[in-house]
Amino acid sequence: MARRGIYYGYWIVAAGLVTQFIAIGMSNYVAGAFMVPMNDEFGWSRAEFSASRSIGQMVVAFTGFLIGTGIDRWGGRPFVFAGALLMSAALYSLSLIQNLPQWLLINGVMLTVGGAMVGNLVVNVTLGKWFVERRGWAVSLAAMGISLAGILIQPATTFFVDNFGWRDSWRILGGITLCLTLPMAALMRRRPEDHGLYPDGKTKREIEQGQGAAARADFARSMTRSQAMRTGEFYVLVVAFGLFQISITVMLLQTIPLMTDAGYSRMIAAGMVPLASVPAFFSKPFWGLLIDRFQPPRLAALGALTTGLAVILIVFSIAGGADWLVYASFLLMGFGWGGLLPLQEVIWASFFGRRHLGSVRSMALPFSFGLSAVGPVIVAWYYDFAGNYDLALIAMGLCNLISALMLLRLRNNTLSDLAEAAAD
Repeated sequence: MARRGIYYGYWIVAAGLVTQFIAIGMSNYVAGAFMVPMNDEFGWSRAEFSASRSIGQMVVAFTGFLIGTGIDRWGGRPFVFAGALLMSAALYSLSLIQNLPQWLLINGVMLTVGGAMVGNLVVNVTLGKWFVERRGWAVSLAAMGISLAGILIQPATTFFVDNFGWRDSWRILGGITLCLTLPMAALMRRRPEDHGLYPDGKTKREIEQGQGAAARADFARSMTRSQAMRTGEFYVLVVAFGLFQISITVMLLQTIPLMTDAGYSRMIAAGMVPLASVPAFFSKPFWGLLIDRFQPPRLAALGALTTGLAVILIVFSIAGGADWLVYASFLLMGFGWGGLLPLQEVIWASFFGRRHLGSVRSMALPFSFGLSAVGPVIVAWYYDFAGNYDLALIAMGLCNLISALMLLRLRNNTLSDLAEAAAD
């Protein structure tokens, strides 16, 4: 696989965009469109329906924990292949369910395991090995698939459900998943050194001339799982990003019922997450450029602050009937969302290096996802008790503000610092 034309790492970026589009889209973005019709048919409460996503958050975490070391050892290809088959089978199976335990098992466990095997852990650990100097840019481009899912999947799913019924809609989503995801497994590769390549597309001659110092320094300072867990930064990152993710998991699931309860039409409500996903999509390259130039923890703090303030504004603007502020708040929230995933992945890689990145990241997942898993159920329980979402969503926004404060206190070397250290 000699270097000719496009650096092969960018093919992995393209594959990662598609797999994250499917993994996050089918696991998180579609559920809100099914909540009302499925609850009406089965008589479930919103807390019971939402429990599948809280279960899913924990399942993602423990699936990542199990496969993280395997990604370092074998690369992402076998996981993407198996995950594509499992996700499509789970989506089809959801069209056949008859009771709540089946829903919780298939949506919360089976679908989520498949999504974890094709989603951002596999993609971003792989990209962290193929890119160092341009890691922020590469991860941001691939993460555009997540925002694209928010733009396309929720309104498309709402259309399917409203026109074909919820059972046929699950079957349609299963077919889309299989056709888009399975071919992407063929593009995945473990690391550039396995194929005579170097991170960031450097040639052998460029390496011999002294370029690639940041990549060498990144590799040399890599920590094992046990070494990382002996640092305070590991636990700060776990809690900070866990608190950052809470509002995202909640808003993806609860936005449609939140808006329809306030008197908005179902199609307008279904358009809010896509509205937020537009700035999330277009801001990702911008975040990527900033990540490779400035301190990523401070940028992450900005993203968390923006998201938290936006969630609080959404609550007050809906209560006040200020439509323009509702829409502006969702746009602002989307800008904050746009930075979360690329910043998170680059920060983990820059703190702990790329050599054992899968192992380190997978160890963090049970802790951070455990924090974000409680959000959807707590908010749904609060709704079932109080009849509205207001105080629960404000609490979620405050979690984002706490995350921003934690991230603001962190500092690690930029890539230019690493390169200078390696040169010395």
